[in-house]
Amino acid sequence: MGECKLDHSKEDVQKKLAEQAPFLSEERVGQFQRMLEGELSQERLNELFHLLKKYDLASPEERLAREQQMDRLFG
Repeated sequence: MGECKLDHSKEDVQKKLAEQAPFLSEERVGQFQRMLEGELSQERLNELFHLLKKYDLASPEERLAREQQMDRLFG
């Protein structure tokens, strides 16, 4: 994932989650939703957004790498 200089709001992350939810497990969607219920730093919001961005278009290898990042984040 490339670096992005834009800051993303909680609403941006929620919209992106809604777009990508069909490509994620129900458990994973729940993890994102629970995290979004709390207070998050701008850095964390950006990280969540970029884990979701174009997830549906990612190669199997890229998806695996993102899933591993999600496991660390939600673990």
